[in-house]
Amino acid sequence: MTIQYINFMKNLLKITIIACLLLHFSTGIAQNLSSKAFKSGEQLTYQASYKMSGVLTTFAQVNMNITTVKTKKSSYLRLKCTANTYKKWDNFFKIRDLYEAYVTPYTLKPVLYKRNCVENGTIRKEKYIYRGNKVKASYVRGHAHEVKTNFTIPANTRDIVSTIYYIRNLPLDGAKKGVSKNFNIVFARETKPVTLTFLGTETINTIFGAKKCYKIAVSAKTKKLKKGGNILYLTADNNKIPVLIKFSIPVGSGQLKLTKATNLKY
Repeated sequence: MTIQYINFMKNLLKITIIACLLLHFSTGIAQNLSSKAFKSGEQLTYQASYKMSGVLTTFAQVNMNITTVKTKKSSYLRLKCTANTYKKWDNFFKIRDLYEAYVTPYTLKPVLYKRNCVENGTIRKEKYIYRGNKVKASYVRGHAHEVKTNFTIPANTRDIVSTIYYIRNLPLDGAKKGVSKNFNIVFARETKPVTLTFLGTETINTIFGAKKCYKIAVSAKTKKLKKGGNILYLTADNNKIPVLIKFSIPVGSGQLKLTKATNLKY
């Protein structure tokens, strides 16, 4: 296995998620929370594939689900994303990654972010507590002791998980081709600017059959994403489900394709 391929695997989840992209109360008890395009209980499953020798090879499964979490003061949506290589690939490079974001319903303002990743035996953990534009963070790499730190972020900055759901809430119906939106993503305690460009609509084959989708180009100022070829397809309906994510990096290209969707809002 080449060093380039291993480097690709190590950064897969970071890249695919970037390229690509959350209240009702009764007698004081939180019910299933909701947002514009999704609700608590939604579950999405994807197959991750990478092009090797000109052929797309599926090597991992990515799951995304939404649940309701109630604290003493408030109720939140918990956005959970996991990525696991299939067993036959574990001997080459084993991935067991977990990303979680806790956000307020409707506004999707992040209040807590957690990352717990094990990639080929290397452990990486992170925790962010948001306080306006200030973040109280802690992180662990390998078997080192936990490090605590604080840093600031620009306004309207989100982690990669809450960003995916935030994109689904954008008002895309009637958007003009070529219109762009800029925002920031925080990852590994660094803030990266990202631009979304609306490319119009396209009908593609999905698990729902031929489906009209919003087509969005994703670009970020990072060496890990190759310019061009990073496309996010959202169903052109009220759910705005990410059915296909295509990404391009210096060592190759790949995609995430939706294989299962349950408990959709609409």
